[in-house]
Amino acid sequence: MKFIKILLFLCTLMMLQPVTSRAQDTPTIQIKATVYGVNNQPLKGAVVTSAAENSKAVTTDAFGSFEYEVAQNDVLSISAKGFETKYITITKAISQINLTPEKTRDLIHAAFREVEKQDLLGGVASVNVKELLNKNYFTNTLDGMEAFASGFNGNSNWGMGNYLFMIDGVPRETGNVAPTEIEEIVFLKGANAVALYGSRAAKGVVNVITKRGEAGKRRFDLRVNSGINIPKSYPKYLGSAEYMTMYNEARRNDGLTDLYSELDIYNYGSGRNKYRFPNVDFYSSDYLKNVFTRYDATAEISGGNERVRYYTNLGYSTTGSLLNFGEAKNNNNSDRLNFRGNLDIQLNEYISMNADATAIFYTGRGVNTDYWGNAATVRPNRFAPLIPIDLIEKEDAASQIWIQNSNNLIDGKYLLGGTQLDQTNPIATIYAGGNNQYSNRQFQFNTGLKADLRNVLKGLSFRTGFAVDYATAYSLSYNYSYATYSPTWNNYSGTDLISSLTVYNQDAKSGTQNVSGNWYRQTIAFSGQLNYDRTFGTNHNFSAILLANGFQQSESAVYHRTSNANLGFLASYNYNHKYYLDLSTAYIHSAKLPPNNRQAFSPSVSLGWRLSREDFLKNSSVVNDLKLTASASILHTDLDINDYYLYQGFYTGAGSWYGWKDGTGIQATESRRGDNPNMKFPRREEINIGLEGTFFNRLLNLNGTFFMNKMTGNIIQASVLFPSYFTTGWPVSSFIPYVNYNEDKRVGFDFSANLNKKIGDVNWNLGINGTYYQTTAIKRAELYENAYQNRQGKALDGIWGLQNLGFFQDENDIKNSPSQTFGQVKPGDIKYKDQNGDGIIDSRDEVFLGKGGWFGAPFTMGVSLSAQWKKLTFLALGVGRFGGNAMRSNSYFWVYGENKYSEVVRNRWTEATKLTATYPRLTTLSSDNNFRSSDFWMYSTSRFDLSKVQITYDLTDLLKMKSFVRELGVYVNGFNLWTFSENRETLELNVASSPQTRFFNLGVKALF
Repeated sequence: MKFIKILLFLCTLMMLQPVTSRAQDTPTIQIKATVYGVNNQPLKGAVVTSAAENSKAVTTDAFGSFEYEVAQNDVLSISAKGFETKYITITKAISQINLTPEKTRDLIHAAFREVEKQDLLGGVASVNVKELLNKNYFTNTLDGMEAFASGFNGNSNWGMGNYLFMIDGVPRETGNVAPTEIEEIVFLKGANAVALYGSRAAKGVVNVITKRGEAGKRRFDLRVNSGINIPKSYPKYLGSAEYMTMYNEARRNDGLTDLYSELDIYNYGSGRNKYRFPNVDFYSSDYLKNVFTRYDATAEISGGNERVRYYTNLGYSTTGSLLNFGEAKNNNNSDRLNFRGNLDIQLNEYISMNADATAIFYTGRGVNTDYWGNAATVRPNRFAPLIPIDLIEKEDAASQIWIQNSNNLIDGKYLLGGTQLDQTNPIATIYAGGNNQYSNRQFQFNTGLKADLRNVLKGLSFRTGFAVDYATAYSLSYNYSYATYSPTWNNYSGTDLISSLTVYNQDAKSGTQNVSGNWYRQTIAFSGQLNYDRTFGTNHNFSAILLANGFQQSESAVYHRTSNANLGFLASYNYNHKYYLDLSTAYIHSAKLPPNNRQAFSPSVSLGWRLSREDFLKNSSVVNDLKLTASASILHTDLDINDYYLYQGFYTGAGSWYGWKDGTGIQATESRRGDNPNMKFPRREEINIGLEGTFFNRLLNLNGTFFMNKMTGNIIQASVLFPSYFTTGWPVSSFIPYVNYNEDKRVGFDFSANLNKKIGDVNWNLGINGTYYQTTAIKRAELYENAYQNRQGKALDGIWGLQNLGFFQDENDIKNSPSQTFGQVKPGDIKYKDQNGDGIIDSRDEVFLGKGGWFGAPFTMGVSLSAQWKKLTFLALGVGRFGGNAMRSNSYFWVYGENKYSEVVRNRWTEATKLTATYPRLTTLSSDNNFRSSDFWMYSTSRFDLSKVQITYDLTDLLKMKSFVRELGVYVNGFNLWTFSENRETLELNVASSPQTRFFNLGVKALF
């Protein structure tokens, strides 16, 4: 219903758009003018059109002349092939119009400037989202970008981690912008590309550039989508009878007696009375829908003239939930309403300004329990969620009174079930425990000023920007208490009946709304820069930037603000777009360092050579364009300094307790670290070499970059670097300071290949993007007894653990094996390899097992394939991630104690299955021996995902009212369609959280 209301609102807004008409009292102006082009030559065939509705176009004659009658203040557009379209607001008669030759520049938003794509010197990837949305509709900002941007692996740029995400040059969050609001996403990977941004950007930048208005006829774009999410898989847990059987077996393995009788197990397995012998399946249709929906609608309004341009985006989306009972049935969804608007104003010939505003309202509604978390822990036989009142004996007066007085009679037929151990439970809470609402509000404001200072110095300009963002969040909830009932059953007459009820708690609904989770954040950002851009002669192109840049974020409950402040300088020269030299420098400041080391200088030098302009390639039929680039950089950063004042010694008054006399005691003052006034910035030292080119008459585009960087001087507090007397045992004191010591290394490459070919009537495009990197801990403060345990020389994302040798088969096997120190072991427990041969299995036997891919998979590859035939467009996207590993270590796999039993225990070790078992013996104890990091639990996360298929059809030619609807298209797509992997079931399984889903969507887009 809310979606329909929003859609009606957008349609109403569309119909209320003002229509420019010429009333009888509107003054008109008769234009008789000549259009001129290069060298003041008249232009034949130039098209002249008014922005007024239903206006007709006229064409200039052989002498470049035309006549046109327009209403006063109408906008006249003049366009001609090879020239930029010009827009003129008609306030008086004009006689001459001069057009400027069209600039065929492809501009990329690099750091604090726009650079022609041909002049970029590597370490930068760009995605034109505005064009991409025509064939690839997506809902999350960075969804599928691995298929379009080399060097980005979904987690980081070049495996660095902690990239700075910005929107229009201001640090923000990915959820602050929707794809329909985006013009371009720029991935700044190389150190040379991010140097001007200062310390906080030293591990890369992802900068989103939002849409802006364009001069010309007003546009009204409308996009509406409706889709369904279908769960991929659910965890599979044992039913009550099988669980009880297995639990008895686990007790016998521990030397205990059975807890459940054979009769109990039979009754629970028979299904004859689910209220007396419950078998609760949290993933059944009793509680979940088969699908849940998502709707969104977006309206965009843009236009303007040569003086003022405007853009507005109004969007709404709503997403439902799988839960299908109680409060969750109609009160478990999320809504997002966003507004984005901007104005670009040309104040005069020299000065222009912009003003931008964004507001985002997110509301999530839910229930007062973690349903998915409980679904992974609550055993199926614990309680019956509902107690049918028709099975309660009529003679039980007390129970009948409770029924009459209950505030929570479900569907008029059930009381809420429970037990002494489960007096509250997730199902009852969803029925009667109240609800909550999470609210998040984002308000963002940008303004900027540009000034052309050519009258001071030709090529000189000034630019400044200022932004203020506010974000708030809080939760509102109604928390109700409720009664649950534990039945006493009988079978006197051969029918199961309830003799009596035991009640726990009581029904109570308070009118009080509770407020919790209050949070706010403020961001202030500023930049000011002088730009110099000039060509000397015809071949010497020079540009320079001198800037001051900074931002500061303050957050509730965080004492220190996050700050970034730096001065920057860039000088760039190229000779005839053939030889390049760039120098980027930043002078940074950080309060995390001691006062004498808070400033640092970050230089970067880049070189470029366009080989295709050399004589030996100039006339090549194979190479259309070929450029080689190289850069060397040193960037100082405080990103990995985890706190302020680490350079100072620290004492705490909350130390150990000492008793000075009977019955009393005080806490001692103890040292936690020593001073280090010489602490310095960690540094990113990098060399990268890039090659890019176009081949075979622009059939094939190739781009690749090799990079090698080191992070040196990472700050640690390591006892092995200091004498043992710097620390004490209990009571623990330490005088060890934080020092610059650890060093990390990353080596890798990224690549992109794009093939465009028309075969028959079909235009084909194949794009492949990839990133491969290797990490190494090249310096570590460590002191292990055995060299194989050294972290130095191993991957930064290394998984460490024991190597398994299968299961202990019998007592002799245990007796003849090394001694286990992780608790008592029995046949069926995991046996480990004694790495150092000391006859003891302990932490000293842990070895490097593989890479975890914590900064993104070691090798990431994205593939996009599109085909266009007439009005029909097909797109398929795939993303591969290879070389990473993970542990099956959540409660679904590590089943012990009182945990819920999943289907994996069916392959447990027993005397009968000792030769085929793939799971250890069952136990009701903690089993520290079995459930610890080892290669027994490790699995490969390598995968290839068919992440998107979309078919788009352009219906524009079928329209009968093109004066009203200028363009119309429809598309269908599917997201997260299939995963190809040897461990697909594990990769697609979510435990203790909502399931992964496939999303199928139908969308319509229209231009009015």
